[in-house]
Amino acid sequence: MKKTGRNNSLIDVDGILVGHFTSRQYASGVTVIVCPDGATAGVDVRGSAPGTRETDLLQPLNLVEKVQAVVLTGGSVYGLATADGVVRWLEKKGWGFPLQDGHVAPIVPAAALFDLGRAKQFVPPIGPQWGAAACNAAGKDVFPLGSVGAGTGAVAGGIKGGLGTASEALPSGIIVAAIVAVNSLGSLIDPVTGRFWEIRQEAGSEFGELGKRAVKLPPPPEASAGRNTTIGVIATNAVLTKAQAQKIAQMAHDGFARAIRPSHTMFDGDTIFCLGTNKRKLPATHGFFASPTAEMLTEMGRSAADCMTRAVIRGVLEATSLCGIRAFRDLDAHGEA
Repeated sequence: MKKTGRNNSLIDVDGILVGHFTSRQYASGVTVIVCPDGATAGVDVRGSAPGTRETDLLQPLNLVEKVQAVVLTGGSVYGLATADGVVRWLEKKGWGFPLQDGHVAPIVPAAALFDLGRAKQFVPPIGPQWGAAACNAAGKDVFPLGSVGAGTGAVAGGIKGGLGTASEALPSGIIVAAIVAVNSLGSLIDPVTGRFWEIRQEAGSEFGELGKRAVKLPPPPEASAGRNTTIGVIATNAVLTKAQAQKIAQMAHDGFARAIRPSHTMFDGDTIFCLGTNKRKLPATHGFFASPTAEMLTEMGRSAADCMTRAVIRGVLEATSLCGIRAFRDLDAHGEA
């Protein structure tokens, strides 16, 4: 049986802070994951309509090893400007890639989802100030889920999407955790049963009584270019290389594919980052494989995918109706007229 971290949350990973800025008025928001000591990072982009920043530098061949924050944002291409506010906020803290004369260059990769047109103002007034506000709210405390932060205006397969999180404590002492803003073309719900495709992945009773509901789905949304995208972060306290972080991010996409059907479409920009806060060495195994950490990395990738699936479901379960988009909790029961 899976054992979750203390809070079943990304904050279970030592060295991670999380903060939101939420605007229900404009049906958009920002979630920032701050790493005060820096974190080794990787990324894997699987969707065909991504909106991203600073992903090339995360490739293993490139210079910078650590990032100081990752931004998940609404607002589509306009939302990427929130990372500028995060950079300035980090600069004031002195957190970043060291430069001459005590200056730093904060490294802040970002990914955006499409939530435009879901409030009265088509493009929200999103920008650097929203990113800075999310940083000001960042901390180690339990943070709200659902229609908050990057998940504020999210839609998942025609119902309200949202922001979710989950974690797993491995027997080795390594923690793996996920955070995700679910804004998918595909649906999380099996239309035959009215239940989540991956309800069996529940750890303990994390989905609660609400997760046991069988619901009647609205008509599926019409596919439209670039109007979706599910974005997330895997974090772990393990010591990782950039290549190892990229591999875990790659495996974590299986969590999207299980929970959301279809995923990685031409209309989604599905992107997952992986952060290693480098607090605990990977346990080595000896034997056939040339890499002594191969077995542990495989287990962490499995855990990352499972955590991501659970986080996706929790994001939709915690969401509340907004701007005429009905949440799972407000749908009619399966079989009702």
